Amino acid sequence: MLQIIKNINSILWGYILIFLLCGTGIYFTILLKGVQIRKFKDGFKRTFGGIKLKGDAAGKEGMSSFQALATAIAAQVGTGNLAGAATAIASGGPGAIFWMWLSAFFGMSTLFSEAILAQVYKEKVDGEVTGGPAYYIKKGLGSNALAVFFSISIILALGFMGNMVQSNSIGTAFSNIFGISPIFVGIILSIIAAFIFIGGIKRIASVTEKIVPIMAAFYIIGGLFIIIKNIGSFLPALKMIFVGAFNPKAATGGLIGATVKQAVRYGVARGLFSNEAGMGSTPHAHAVAKVKHPAEQGVVGIISVFIDTFVVLTITAFVILTTGALDGKTTGITLTQNAFVKGMGSFGGYFIAISLFFFAFSTIIGWYFFGEANVKFLFGNKGLLPYRILVVVFIALGTTLEVPLVWELSDMFNGFMVIPNLIALIALSKVVKKSLEEYENLK
Repeated sequence: MLQIIKNINSILWGYILIFLLCGTGIYFTILLKGVQIRKFKDGFKRTFGGIKLKGDAAGKEGMSSFQALATAIAAQVGTGNLAGAATAIASGGPGAIFWMWLSAFFGMSTLFSEAILAQVYKEKVDGEVTGGPAYYIKKGLGSNALAVFFSISIILALGFMGNMVQSNSIGTAFSNIFGISPIFVGIILSIIAAFIFIGGIKRIASVTEKIVPIMAAFYIIGGLFIIIKNIGSFLPALKMIFVGAFNPKAATGGLIGATVKQAVRYGVARGLFSNEAGMGSTPHAHAVAKVKHPAEQGVVGIISVFIDTFVVLTITAFVILTTGALDGKTTGITLTQNAFVKGMGSFGGYFIAISLFFFAFSTIIGWYFFGEANVKFLFGNKGLLPYRILVVVFIALGTTLEVPLVWELSDMFNGFMVIPNLIALIALSKVVKKSLEEYENLK
């Protein structure tokens, strides 16, 4: 079964989805006349200009624009930001980072479009504002069957299997660094998660708006400390990225025997997997933002991709390249851990374990929330209690299992949910364009 699913994923993620996701990003970049460049300043201002020390409490009417962004980033910035960049570099060479940046640049316009559609087609279910691709697929595209298919895929991919993978990462890290039994970690995680889930949108927004800025600052400061410490290696690292994009072997002196095709494939796939642009996950957070115009949240969506890929993922990449941790053998989280140990000494291992905890746990909260929106779509509020119980059980179970099959299943259903989302995005592109034009005429 593992091999069959691996084969499906190699076709899905090796070629089809990368082409479709990048193609959609290029299409929206042209259609919206480079909206990610033109509206970047506006998005930055709306994101950081609206931060309050004591924000408005979220409730049935939704959450603030910043809380929605924090919930989206909570899901985007996960274990992929630590392991994804390392896997891309180890498999595709340093040049993979160039292709990661390029795909993220186009992905900004895709996520802008997703956030607008999520706002346009949001609705109230049992008195609470909710939304996401299932809602714009059903109402905008007029296909209930595709909407149901999307909902089932995302609940399985993120709510259940994805959260098992995240809790497994935390359990493994704490077991390796602190010698704590993974199942004990799983039980503690489940209790904390249950407390947050029971509090609904109000507690989820309250937790993410606090945890996301702290975890991002913690990781960025730690990463910059190592990069500045090895500043002499910064320009050579930058050269490795640009040379490696078109000549991977020359970039590492043959240490990584990757081809340009591998550099493109791993860079684009890991980047898209991390920032989730076009995958239909983060629109659930942007749908519930309390904004006056849909495009106001669209420009905030641009910033979420920027923070995930151009800030957090890039810092991981430069830590690996400036410390000389790349050895041609190590990959994934171990490579990132080795780089931080080289840069910080033995504390580097603890630093990564703590970062991994915050990144993975915030993703669990975000992914639970995305699944919840689709449970409401399928069953209304009566489906929430069974869903919450199942997610909590899966979180605990995830720390005890060998996860290759769970990872592959999560990847497969992730791939399945992308297709109906992209169909809807392209079909409703006129709605996106019209919304942007209205917004620009207001100014």
